[in-house]
Amino acid sequence: MVLLIVDDHPTNRKLLRAQLEAEGHVVLDAADGVEALWLLERESVDAVISDILMPNMDGFQLCIEIRKSSKFGSVPIILYTGTYDSPEDRQLAQTVGADRFIEKPAPAPVILEALREAAKTARESTHPPHSEPDETHVLKQYSEALVRKLEDRNIELQLAHRDIVELNRSLESRVRQRTAELEAANKELEAFSYSVSHDLRAPLRAIDGFSSTVLQDYSAVLPAEGQRYLGRVREGVQQMARLIDDLLSFAKTARQPLAKQTVALTSSVNRCLEQFRDDIASRKVEVVVGELPECRADPALLHQVFVNLIGNALKYTRKQPRPAIEVGCRRVDGEQEIYVKDNGAGFDMKHAGKLFGVFQRLHRQDEFEGTGVGLAIVQRIVKRHGGRIRAEAEPGKGATFYVTLGEPE
Repeated sequence: MVLLIVDDHPTNRKLLRAQLEAEGHVVLDAADGVEALWLLERESVDAVISDILMPNMDGFQLCIEIRKSSKFGSVPIILYTGTYDSPEDRQLAQTVGADRFIEKPAPAPVILEALREAAKTARESTHPPHSEPDETHVLKQYSEALVRKLEDRNIELQLAHRDIVELNRSLESRVRQRTAELEAANKELEAFSYSVSHDLRAPLRAIDGFSSTVLQDYSAVLPAEGQRYLGRVREGVQQMARLIDDLLSFAKTARQPLAKQTVALTSSVNRCLEQFRDDIASRKVEVVVGELPECRADPALLHQVFVNLIGNALKYTRKQPRPAIEVGCRRVDGEQEIYVKDNGAGFDMKHAGKLFGVFQRLHRQDEFEGTGVGLAIVQRIVKRHGGRIRAEAEPGKGATFYVTLGEPE
């Protein structure tokens, strides 16, 4: 049999075609009633399997037009639908001339049985042409069915609109609740930061002050070992104070709102270098600053990025006889990549995954001082700007840190 499938969904046509071709049928297809009529005029078709809800011309109207034709008016028609499934729809299908009415989805045997029954009916009788009163009656039923469907769809849309309104109210309530929770959490964090800043620093200052006084006023009666122990106490206190400062700075980078503006990177880097001027001069560090672009960034946070990166470069070149630092820019895959390069201690790249973690250090404290928070701060600031940071290094041959930031707006 040569069968014509009419459906506006390509996937539906493809699946039904596969089912019917597997049974040995030749299959044509059309996307709507208009295209189906065009094919019926040009091809010999044994049966039509049509969806109902389609653009341009739906399945009901297609049945009416087929039954009007003197050329193919007796072709069997099966309406195959997942939308029009009420008793009134079935009655209308019969009225407009459909031979069978099947609800989607249906297995292949059901469709094929409907085809066989429709073909048998077509052999036993033909569809008489409609008289004018009959056609008027059909069109009236068709219009009534469409009105019912529109009314049903309108009710569905009203219910959906009510659900959406209710969902929006629920979401607004949840957003307000979540905002309040975040504000409360921020207040708690600020209170904690205040506590750390004042309550923890106070005993540290006391320990540092009393140990310093003991060393100054009682050094004559303290043995060398005792003086060394007190010196270690002061070093520990100072390290703890630095750690507290870095932790507070790390927490602040998460809460501080971004105040982006156009920043000249050359000026920002030069201000950072000025901060290390004495160290650079005393150690005769060779510093090269290449051509740097402008970018959109928070100037204060960006300054913190370069202070940490340049400060690290200076720290880890301390054991080099001819220390060198280079700050520059290169374009990679359409992005501007700022880099800070040194010829210092470097590190093994197999540990690079730990590089930006809080308290993660790749060198011992007795080799290079630090708290292990600086690079975590840098990464957080860069990410807040929508950028990325990565590093390349080799032990004894220095390290290079690459940062991408937003383009100028």
